Amino acid sequence: MIGAGPAGLAVARALAERDLPYTHIERHTGPGGLWDIDNPGSPMYESAHFISSKTLSGFGGYPMPDHFADYPPHRQILSYLTSFAEAYGLRERIEFGTEVRGVEKNPDGTWTVTRSDGRASMHRHVVVCTGAQWNPSIPDLPGDFTGEIRHTVTYRSSAELRGKRVLVVGAGNSGLDIACDAARSAEHAAISMRRGYWFIPKHLFGRPVDTIAAGGPHLPMWLQQKLFGGLLRLINGDPRRLGLQKPDHKLFETHPAINSLLIHHLQHGDITARPGIAHTEGSTVHFTDGTSDDFDLILLATGYVHKVPVAQKYFGDEQHPDLYLSSFSREHEGLFGVGFVETNSGAYQLFDSQAQLIASFIRDARAGLLTAERFARLIRGDRPDLSGGLKFVDSPRHTGYVHSEAFVKYLGKVAEGMAWRTAGLPPRATSARQEAVAS
Repeated sequence: MIGAGPAGLAVARALAERDLPYTHIERHTGPGGLWDIDNPGSPMYESAHFISSKTLSGFGGYPMPDHFADYPPHRQILSYLTSFAEAYGLRERIEFGTEVRGVEKNPDGTWTVTRSDGRASMHRHVVVCTGAQWNPSIPDLPGDFTGEIRHTVTYRSSAELRGKRVLVVGAGNSGLDIACDAARSAEHAAISMRRGYWFIPKHLFGRPVDTIAAGGPHLPMWLQQKLFGGLLRLINGDPRRLGLQKPDHKLFETHPAINSLLIHHLQHGDITARPGIAHTEGSTVHFTDGTSDDFDLILLATGYVHKVPVAQKYFGDEQHPDLYLSSFSREHEGLFGVGFVETNSGAYQLFDSQAQLIASFIRDARAGLLTAERFARLIRGDRPDLSGGLKFVDSPRHTGYVHSEAFVKYLGKVAEGMAWRTAGLPPRATSARQEAVAS
């Protein structure tokens, strides 16, 4: 197994629960993946918080503690992941400070994993959990901008913005966070978006918004779009009044933009909304509506590609690997990936479910059970519709995008048919966890 971020830890627990032997490799010096801001190459920044609430974000059998914030900051998330690794005895089984150079498939169907120091080991199965937010997607900006251009993967804190005229490009959740940092710290701030978005506040009626949706009632998608879309229009008003574009899609048809502060800063003149970039000229950026503005720094919050550098030729498309249930290689037996699902909910419970299925499949295959044969046929031929009835926008990020509720429901149906579970168990001893998360 490669990677000890959230996905890798979920897989390690699932394998350990079934007493399956495994080798676990991590290039950093500790667990947590990108949530460790000191992990070289991490896209983490000081103002980052979880987008889903603590209530719905913990691994099965190991909820986030009550004293965490509704939307935990990155340091709380790292402490949670560290305590998870310790509570299940995963940490001592990880080869820290070890980078993987490559993965190669052998003629007999086994896999050779080669470390950067030249050491190699052979395995029947390989689970790649290297993460999906390490390789930035960097568009070409037309023209010749003479200021600084950076992708937000390099951004750490608002101190970098002081005294500068800053343009943030993109309206993903990290882009919105950083735009709000710019609104508070930069000399002049603007955000450029090619389309209009639905901005969902983090709290409604004093509760985290995802807990309201999860609590039901579970309405047909068209009715959810109509009712919740109407509520957002009442709360936020006409976005065009603030310089934003009107959404060109229905609610839920893009990755949710969950942010309570951008509207606030637009209303107070701390930041200016701009449409897409037409071209640049010196320090001037010209926008598609004919307006222009001068900037010292352009921060590209333009997302990431799902590269798998250690085994790209086996995973195929860099934007979205074609994996059954976003985990099982259709073409290469014994190859799995966790952490590459794009969906509209918190990821950890999905990682846990994917990890449980992988571990159950490996266990049953080792035992020669018929369930493994049945599941192998699904891997090769089953292509379920996991859109939940939504028509996602045509953009690179939404290639292979799944609706969380549809994904969870189908994954549960498949697992039930195999008599497999979809959530991990509580740790055998809770004292270590309680001590770890108390700090």
